[in-house]
Amino acid sequence: MIRSRFRVFLLFVLSISSFYSNAQTSSPLPRSVPEAEGVSSAAILNFINAAERSKNVLHSFMLLRHGKVVAEGWWDPYKPTLRHTLYSASKTFTSTAIGFAVSENLLKLSDKVISFFPNDLPENISPNLAAMSVKDLLTMSGGQGPDLSFSIGSKNKNWVKAFLATPVINKPGTVFLYSSISTFMLSAILQKVTGQKEIDYLKPRLFEPLGISGEDWEENMMSQNTGGWGLRLKTEDMAKTGQLYLQKGSWNGNQLLPASWIEEATTTKIIQHPDLPQSKKDSSDWEQGYGYQIWRCRHQAYRADGAFGQYIIVFPNLDAVLAIQAETQDIQNELNLVWDYLLPAIKKDKLPSDPKSLYALKAKLSTLALKANAGSSTSFTANKSLNKYFVLEPNENNIGSITLEIKDSICHFIVNTSIDTYNLYYGAGFWKSGQTNKPGPSLFGTAKENFALLSPYKVTGNFYWKDDNTLVMELRYIESPHTETTTCHFDGKQVTIDIERSLDFESKKSTMTGVLK
Repeated sequence: MIRSRFRVFLLFVLSISSFYSNAQTSSPLPRSVPEAEGVSSAAILNFINAAERSKNVLHSFMLLRHGKVVAEGWWDPYKPTLRHTLYSASKTFTSTAIGFAVSENLLKLSDKVISFFPNDLPENISPNLAAMSVKDLLTMSGGQGPDLSFSIGSKNKNWVKAFLATPVINKPGTVFLYSSISTFMLSAILQKVTGQKEIDYLKPRLFEPLGISGEDWEENMMSQNTGGWGLRLKTEDMAKTGQLYLQKGSWNGNQLLPASWIEEATTTKIIQHPDLPQSKKDSSDWEQGYGYQIWRCRHQAYRADGAFGQYIIVFPNLDAVLAIQAETQDIQNELNLVWDYLLPAIKKDKLPSDPKSLYALKAKLSTLALKANAGSSTSFTANKSLNKYFVLEPNENNIGSITLEIKDSICHFIVNTSIDTYNLYYGAGFWKSGQTNKPGPSLFGTAKENFALLSPYKVTGNFYWKDDNTLVMELRYIESPHTETTTCHFDGKQVTIDIERSLDFESKKSTMTGVLK
């Protein structure tokens, strides 16, 4: 009995050692056991379980304490090696780039926006437009009206000219108004003063020193990085950036960014809604103040923040960093999980070892997965093989015909459009990996951008029969937060096809009809 227990204990120790050894070889960030850094393994496990019970769909997370990774996990089919669209968390990287430019005396925060673009100015320059500064853009207080990011990005090739032609209704620096196109202007300014796209400027200053590689950033048709969205990084890259901020710009003994800039960028510069009742301010992480493209949080933290739940959260008072990639409709709920479960888990001092909880945590982390739907086994058996070709009625997706081939647990879905033919593959009850040139769901999918830079898109597909006449195909674009679900309803020689994008959260769907040929 003693020998048996010893063998189990030895296997446990070896498995934990192997886990950290393998993790160490893949990244320069050091790894540690949660309790050794004052974090409860049991509480981290509770956070994961609560996240899986919630309406949020987490793709990955990484928790750092004292500069060491104490927990990390990816829900299959998401992987440590995959990049992920950060959406507006990109803004913090643009702010960082401005910080480098300021430290190199390439520009000043007081510089006027119009001074950088003499050839793109409107005929009449209002006093408010003339007064708008780089700092005003950084603090989302440029003075323009409702966010025009979507209209400017989708209707104009020259985004700078369209921005400068937009009326500035408020005195710059006085009213907070979230605007992604304002952050784009910071990227455009940076390109003006450096002669480089933002991503190229950041490469030797930020990405290479932190050991970040494989990054990419969307750009418009004038080869300017979008700035306010579109950066794609791995989970660990996000965590490293948060750690750089926690360390006041220092990395491996080198001061990459001045500590004074980090302090300036992460402290409140403007209040979002000064007249909001205190009770509402206390319950929202979007009412705690705003720095330079950085949100202040409750609990004395601050964060980079992207749509659908992309977060880099820095806890200066706890010496901790958390990176999360996800898709959720309720981004406050996702943060509440952090406050309710992870925040209490972080203690001042080292905790006693807890092998049982640590073992349970590692077992959970090694089996994280978004379950592929198997559907009805009777329906699948009844429709195991399929080969059908449908011609569709004219539709908004410009799809002329589709072909469905099911064989050996693989569904091959061929989509013929007026532009291209797309071959998509789905597994029966499992995620089938692949890639496609078919653009996936995106908040900025209608913008005038060079999306060819992002293709081919990495995807995984799962299909199942909901009933004998209803085929459901789920396609995950695994370097983004999003999923596209295609449902085929068969009725004799007729087919009705519904396409739903996860970013719409079932608020709308595209429906097409076709006839068997």
